[in-house]
Amino acid sequence: MKTTFDNPDGINGRLTLVVEESDYTKDVEKSLKEYRKRASVPGFRPGMVPMAMVKRQYGAAAKMDAINRLMGDQLSKYITDNKIGMLGEPLPAETQEQIDLEKPAPYTFVFDIAVAPEFEITLTDKDTIDYNVVTVDDKAVDDRIQTYASRGGSYDKVDEYRKGDMLRGDLAELDANGNVKEGGITTEGTVMMPEYIKVDEQRSLFEGIKKDAVVVFNPKKAYPENDVEVASLLRKTKEEVADIVSDFSYRIKEISRYTPAPIGQELFDSVYGKDVVKSEEEFRSKTAEQIKKECDRMADFRFLQAVRTYCEEKVGELTFPETLLKRVMIAKNKDKGEDYVEKNFELSIKELKWHLIKDQLVKANEIKLDAQDVKDMAKDMARMQFAQYGMNNVPEEYIDKYADEMLGKEDHIEGLVDRAVDQKLMQRLKTIVTLNKKEVTVDELNK
Repeated sequence: MKTTFDNPDGINGRLTLVVEESDYTKDVEKSLKEYRKRASVPGFRPGMVPMAMVKRQYGAAAKMDAINRLMGDQLSKYITDNKIGMLGEPLPAETQEQIDLEKPAPYTFVFDIAVAPEFEITLTDKDTIDYNVVTVDDKAVDDRIQTYASRGGSYDKVDEYRKGDMLRGDLAELDANGNVKEGGITTEGTVMMPEYIKVDEQRSLFEGIKKDAVVVFNPKKAYPENDVEVASLLRKTKEEVADIVSDFSYRIKEISRYTPAPIGQELFDSVYGKDVVKSEEEFRSKTAEQIKKECDRMADFRFLQAVRTYCEEKVGELTFPETLLKRVMIAKNKDKGEDYVEKNFELSIKELKWHLIKDQLVKANEIKLDAQDVKDMAKDMARMQFAQYGMNNVPEEYIDKYADEMLGKEDHIEGLVDRAVDQKLMQRLKTIVTLNKKEVTVDELNK
């Protein structure tokens, strides 16, 4: 087989394969012998079908399969051996003529190959990149403890309304004289939180109101230009409330006030496990430690973003084979069409540039993963997901099980591998470049 590769502009490659009969004959003969062993033809014992009959029936398919395998192997080998930075997959050239395999060889196959632009990127201690050093102040600890207390709180019944309370009562539509409208809208057990009423005049009607009292208000005035809110309150459709302008009476049957959990041993145990902390001082210290871990993780993420921006600027503009890459994207997204490709192409090129930069950094720093690295990343992800719901004391066996479930889903693995690579690369680069350390509070980091 003769293989040639032309790449005059460095990014639009063309690979030509010329297949001779001798390249595939042995493979075809081997396939036909296998067909013969399996062929079931009336009048012949298994394996004794005449080869001429086998060739007539299976010869064309065997030849096509052999040539396809040969081309696939040769394409892969040539690209690997010659270290061609191929982007995507080879595409049959638009100038490729139809191949008639019934005619004798040679057969010429031409493929267009998108080639990555050449560039070099290295980072040393001469490169200075910003890094946030987070200070966990009292406010951050107070805010987090308040969140913990709110999650562990409860609703208590009270007799008088104040801001933030939840009301439950019965609504009734009124006529022009202030009487209950015959055939009008009525609801029972309707929940309201007056705090979220948009108009001050209507919201003030509920101030200091007591259980069993009646408030007269106007839903349309309370929630102007928001028929969805009015419809939800009156348990009607948006269309049904479009023309309603009536006042409504609201008889309050119940007032509930949310009370955060008290700062004490019960809250300490619910957050960190039984007897892990035994005083408010320990609770604050443990909470500050937890916040610090989260913020350091976020600071590392910000650092990797800063590395990306720095490297993209250092590399400068790169020229990509855009026409060919669009063909590659269309081939991969046949169900989405050309409009999808055009809409997302610019972002794809931006991500591709970073992928190529990161690939060089990974190789230069000899970043390698093993199965345990990916498992550890899955466990970290599990811990973060539980922590989002305030679950900081999940037993390790549950973390391990949850991680195994993630690793068992094929669509999760690529993302976990990518995150694990980022983690190792980020930790390595922190020891190489000069860090321009900037002290920030938790609020500043979040902003």
